[in-house]
Amino acid sequence: MQQSTFAELGVSKPVAGALRARGIERPFAVQQLVIGDVLEGHDVLVESPTGSGKTLAFGIPLVDCVEPGRHTRRRPGEPGALVLAPTRELASQIVDELDAIARARGLVVAAVYGGAGINPQIRAARRADVLVATPGRLVDLLDRRAVSLGEVDVLVLDEADRMLDMGFRPVVDRLVALTPDDRQTMLFSATLAGEVDRIARAYTHQARRHAHRGREGTASRGRVEHRFVKVTRERRTDALVSELTEQERGRTLVFVRTKRGADRLAKQLSRVATVKVAAMHGDKSQAQRERALAQFEQGRIDTLVATDVAARGIDVRDVTHVINFDAPGATEDYVHRVGRTARAGADGVGITFVLEDQVREVVSMVAGLGLHRELEAGGLPVSPRVTRTDSISGGNARRRRGRSGRRRGAGGTGSSGRQSAQSR
Repeated sequence: MQQSTFAELGVSKPVAGALRARGIERPFAVQQLVIGDVLEGHDVLVESPTGSGKTLAFGIPLVDCVEPGRHTRRRPGEPGALVLAPTRELASQIVDELDAIARARGLVVAAVYGGAGINPQIRAARRADVLVATPGRLVDLLDRRAVSLGEVDVLVLDEADRMLDMGFRPVVDRLVALTPDDRQTMLFSATLAGEVDRIARAYTHQARRHAHRGREGTASRGRVEHRFVKVTRERRTDALVSELTEQERGRTLVFVRTKRGADRLAKQLSRVATVKVAAMHGDKSQAQRERALAQFEQGRIDTLVATDVAARGIDVRDVTHVINFDAPGATEDYVHRVGRTARAGADGVGITFVLEDQVREVVSMVAGLGLHRELEAGGLPVSPRVTRTDSISGGNARRRRGRSGRRRGAGGTGSSGRQSAQSR
């Protein structure tokens, strides 16, 4: 695909200028795939890993599609756009990414999530044109009648697979049902298979589907070296210490499955003189999690032991190694974990420890990602029957009733007469 400029994709001058001010001159691959379709008024379903530039892929067109609240009939507490994210870290990260480009169009962006005071968030939400929310906290605000979703023109579900993994399906169903039928919907996920595909069909209408798997050589990703190491349960911690002390490395993320396991492993690693470590999981307070992440970003610690949920919103540059101390339970978890390294063109290493009783499970989980050689190099047998199942398939389950002047078709105009293609 020939790379376009943001202007050629239809991004407005204010937003393109805000991007240039951040040193962003041309779109990453996933942004080039998505932006034009969104600005033409289409729903989109996007299979894309963490670190591929997906936040701006939905954020840029979202900003250009939403009118500032003070210029429309929306009242306080009626956002024009809603972004649902599974964790507070990811919600905060999205706001950080969108704030500058939103301000270029006079838009206010706010985040609401658990683990923080609700009253300040209510005040922020009532001013917001773009509301970024975790499902549980948004329900709290709706129950208090602090916000309404009746004027949402654009809905984004980010990391939809993780929201399902966390058991949010009933809550998300409720929230989506409160938005207008003619809204524009964007759904981003590491995979569009299984249950994610079913909700994608239910929530969207004639969606354009895109698969961007962030292979090496794209503008946003470096090369990842995938390694699989067979270990015994008794020797696994020793193997981890060897990786942390004997290999040249920078910032390292170590993934475990449980909160208790994160604390226990961090305590064990703290006894190693050359390892500076902290744990991050859902039982930590928001302040504790933010402090650990800040220390990691600043280099005051070089190793962060985290659970999947806690690490979902981590977007730290210069992570050289991701180590799966506990093997992930699903393909999308593997993609999300290893996607924390090899960003901004740098190379990275993803290491997965595999216990004897996990060999078959791990092979089935990752062989479909094209890692046959890496599995075999680690002594894991690859069955020829294990192949990739491409999840990009069509379908939808609802009709729009069409509120005049609210949705834009290809080449059409918005309610203010702006051209339909505007954002990155």
